[in-house]
Amino acid sequence: MTSPTSDPKTERHWYALYTRPRFEKKVDEELKQKGLESLLPLRSVIRFWSDRKKKIAEPLFPSYVFVHANSKERYQSTQTDGVVRMVSFSGQPARIPEEQIQSIRRILEHGYDPEPHQYLNAGDEVEVTVGPLQGTKGYLLEQRGSSRLVISIDAIRQSVAIEVERGQIRKIGSGGDKKTKGNNFKYRLALL
Repeated sequence: MTSPTSDPKTERHWYALYTRPRFEKKVDEELKQKGLESLLPLRSVIRFWSDRKKKIAEPLFPSYVFVHANSKERYQSTQTDGVVRMVSFSGQPARIPEEQIQSIRRILEHGYDPEPHQYLNAGDEVEVTVGPLQGTKGYLLEQRGSSRLVISIDAIRQSVAIEVERGQIRKIGSGGDKKTKGNNFKYRLALL
């Protein structure tokens, strides 16, 4: 006997919806109104106008909203005003690994202020060993006393970066894109 969670039609996975520019918040709100679990990671930025400055929340991944859906809900999510399409490869919706979604959530829940970062490919994989981000895996971008941990969402080929102390991370893998110059090391990698 199979359990209901193993049925491909009812099993939920994370997917990325590509939206019209500046429609991310509207799409996120409408998905929630439809009863769908969605995630719109936001970051705080200060915008300047001629007469004032204001702190605003803008999408961490412009034009993308994540949805946790089964096959029926996937279709329902693409029928939301502002959604252009679901990210897919070879005609199949691209699943976002749960670990990548949880890494982004963990960063935001613990008050880190990530910044968008160029998507990286190969390098040295690291894991945070202490503190609120313990267990978060990503890639070491640069090492100069303080390091940058890069978390990547593979399906949309975008990444975010945060500062971490060197003593808080340990190397757990390696790749072939390591570059050295003096005491500065650059590592490039993608999240598990």
